[in-house]
Amino acid sequence: MTETRERVQAWLTAFEAALHDRDVPRAAALFGADSFWRDLVAFSWNITTVEGPDGVTDLLTTRLADVDPGGFTIDGEPAEADGVTEAWLRFETRVGRGTGHLRLRDGRAWTLLTTLRELKGFEEGRPQGVEHELRPGRRSWREERETEEQTLGYEQQPYVVVIGGGQGGIALGARLRQLGVPALVLDRHERPGDQWRGRYKSLCLHDPVWYDHLPYLPFPKNWPVFAPKDKIADWLEMYTRVMEVPYWSKAEVRSARYDAAAGRWQVTVDRDGESVVLRPAQLVFATGMSGKANYPSLPGQDVFRGEQHHSSRHPGPEAYRGRKVVVIGSNNSAFDICGALWEHDADVTMVQRSSTHIVKSASLMEIGLGALYSEEAVEAGVSTERADLIFASLPYRIMHEFQIPLYEQMAERDHDFYTRLEKAGFRHDWGDDGSGLFMKYLRRGSGYYIDVGAAELVADGRIKLAHGQVDHLTETSVVLADGTELEADLVVYATGYGSMNGWVADLVDRETADRVGKVWGLGSGTTKDPGPWEGEQRNMWKPTRQENLWFHGGNLHQSRHYSLYLALQLKARYEGLPTPVYRLAEVHHPG
Repeated sequence: MTETRERVQAWLTAFEAALHDRDVPRAAALFGADSFWRDLVAFSWNITTVEGPDGVTDLLTTRLADVDPGGFTIDGEPAEADGVTEAWLRFETRVGRGTGHLRLRDGRAWTLLTTLRELKGFEEGRPQGVEHELRPGRRSWREERETEEQTLGYEQQPYVVVIGGGQGGIALGARLRQLGVPALVLDRHERPGDQWRGRYKSLCLHDPVWYDHLPYLPFPKNWPVFAPKDKIADWLEMYTRVMEVPYWSKAEVRSARYDAAAGRWQVTVDRDGESVVLRPAQLVFATGMSGKANYPSLPGQDVFRGEQHHSSRHPGPEAYRGRKVVVIGSNNSAFDICGALWEHDADVTMVQRSSTHIVKSASLMEIGLGALYSEEAVEAGVSTERADLIFASLPYRIMHEFQIPLYEQMAERDHDFYTRLEKAGFRHDWGDDGSGLFMKYLRRGSGYYIDVGAAELVADGRIKLAHGQVDHLTETSVVLADGTELEADLVVYATGYGSMNGWVADLVDRETADRVGKVWGLGSGTTKDPGPWEGEQRNMWKPTRQENLWFHGGNLHQSRHYSLYLALQLKARYEGLPTPVYRLAEVHHPG
C-alpha cells in the first residue's frame, strides 16, 4: 500500500468509525477549519453544501442516525499534488449506494463530495423486453407500448408531470422511465426537438460534444464537436422514441393547482385541442434555466413601422438582406444573430447596454474544458460521468479560485483579440472577480458570449457598435438615452429571460411563485446574483418551499448530471421511502 493510499485509508477508517459510534464531534474534527462537504441527496435528501466543522456537526447531528452510512472504501488509486491528496470513494446508506470524492489537506478533509447513485431494491436494470412464457392473450412489446400511450394521463394517472419537453425534460423522463416511475413529459411544440428547430438557422451549440451527452445514450463518435441546432433537434426526437419517454406533443399547460389535502396537483392541459386534466403527485418545471422572455416595454414601440421581436422569436437572417437591423443586447444570442445577419449582407448595429465577458471558443475548449470534456480527457480515462463528478466535487464557495487562473491564461493567449475588441469600443469584463464564463453562468446565467466569429466582426468594425439604454422608438429608428438615433427596419430584443418561477406565477399563481422565491443563482453578492449566500443553485433539482414542486434544467451537462439526483428523489417518494429534507432552502426574492 502506498503512503498516499495509507493516508486516505487512515482518514476514511477514522471517519467511518466515528460515524458508526455516532460520535459527531469526532467526525467533525476530521474536517479542516476551511472545509466543505457537498452532498447530492445521499445524506440530506437535498442538494446542499455545509462548511467547516460546525457545518459538518449540524448535518450529522440532524441526519446521521437516519442515514446510517457505512462501507466506505477507496475506489481506484488516490493521487497527490501540491499538498492535496485526492481519492474516489464508494459507500452505502440505509437506503442507497453512493459515490464520493475526498480531498485531504494537512491530514484533514478539505472537500468531501457524497452522491446518491442508486436506491437499494430499486436499482436500474435492463428490461427483459419479452415475456418468455407462452399464454393466451400474451401481448407484444408494441402492444404494451400502445396501451400505455392510450391510457397514461387518462385511465392511469402519472405520478410525475414534467412541464417542458426540451433536453431537460427528456433527460428526466428517460431517468424516470428507467426507474419505473410513471411520468409524463408535456410540450407545446408539434415534435420533440422543435424547441431547437424553430430557432435561427445558424444556431449551433457553443459547448463541445463531450460536455453535452444525454443519459444512457451518448452521441456517436462521428458526431460533430459543435452540433447544429437541427441535428440536435433530430437527436432529441430520436432519443425520446428510443428511450420510450412518455411524451405528449402539442400539449400546452393552461393551469396547475395543488391540493394539499390530497397531496396531488390538478394540471389542466390543452392537448391538440382536447382539454385533459392530469392529477400527478409531483410537478416539475423543466423550462430550461430561464423563464419567460424579457420583452421590454418602450415608448414608441406602437408607432415603429418596421419589424420587432425578441431574440427567441428571431426567424433567421434571410429576409433582412440589405436592411438596417438594430440588435439590443450583447450576449450569446445577440452575437449569434448579429453574425448571421452580417453574413446575409444586413446593415447591423449592436447596442451594448452593459459590459460583457467574451471568451474564444478554441481557448475555452483547450484551457477551460480540455481537462474534463475533450477527446484527450476520454483517452486519459476521464469518462463523462467521472468528469461530471470531478466538476461537482468543487464547492461553489471556492470554485472561482480554480477558474481565475484559467481565464488569466485565456487573456494572455488572446491578448491581441481583446486589445482590438476594446479599441473598437466594446466594453469587456472578466466577471466581478476575474473568474470568467462559468461563474457568470452559475451566478446569473447571462453576461457572456463564447466567440465563434461574431466578436471578430465587432472588433473589425464590420458589426457596428452603440452603447447605452434605449430611450424610445420612432417610426423609423431606435433612440438611445444619449440621443443617438439608429435607423432600423428591424429591432431584435436580445434582452434575455426572467427567473423560472415566472412560469409558476403564470400557471399556478403569484403566491406559489413567491413561496418558492428566486430560481437560479448562488447568492454570491456579485452582479445580478444578490445574497444571501446559498452555496447551491437556488431551488434547482431539489425540494422547494412549495410541496411537490420541482425545477429542472440548465445546459445539457446539468440536464444530464442532475436529472439523476432529481429522479432518485422522485423515485424515493413514489416508493414511499421516508425523505426528511435537511436544510430546506430559504426563500430569496431578488431586489
